[in-house]
Amino acid sequence: MRRMQGGGRYRPRRATYRRSAGRRYAEYALTFVLFMALALVAARLDRTQTVRPEGRAVVNDGDTITLAGERIRLRGIDAPEYDQTCTRAGASYPCGRQSRRELERLVAGRSVACEGWERDKYDRLLAVCRAGDIDLNRRLVEEGWAIAYGDYADAERAARAAAKGIWAGEFDRPRAWRELKGGVAEAEHSAMQTIFNWIRQVLGW
Repeated sequence: MRRMQGGGRYRPRRATYRRSAGRRYAEYALTFVLFMALALVAARLDRTQTVRPEGRAVVNDGDTITLAGERIRLRGIDAPEYDQTCTRAGASYPCGRQSRRELERLVAGRSVACEGWERDKYDRLLAVCRAGDIDLNRRLVEEGWAIAYGDYADAERAARAAAKGIWAGEFDRPRAWRELKGGVAEAEHSAMQTIFNWIRQVLGW
């Protein structure tokens, strides 16, 4: 091993790395883009603020209401469409209308309070709603007039086992019925869809 004068070990000099001007400019540009992206997200975070409308509700169908000027889709459930029919004991009946009547019965004479921040592609607020001490989302599934759609799987299992509501006969799942009639598929209210909704709202898609 080579030694320096005075007995010290020889250490090779480290090669110096000099960034090119082009690389420095690219890093500056990336930093600027990231800064602007963060600023954009911060400026639009108000789009994901929790909304809490309250008052008398107008029932549109088995899983949608209008409250305090907000069109609200009950989150985590899916009810038969208003014109949808199901069968029971071999006979057809208007299960979509029955689902709507059940929701009307639950909110009748009561003030409804909802809470949510997500919006679906129709700009409806996805929310959990209560009429007094009744959790409307859960109760509709428990009584068999809506199915689990990202939540309330336990309530659906109980309703199915007890043959309540639409589980007393045969029916097309509402999503399948909408697609059959040429409607646009609506994504289930899952954790992944929640993330997508947040990104879509923040970016203003």
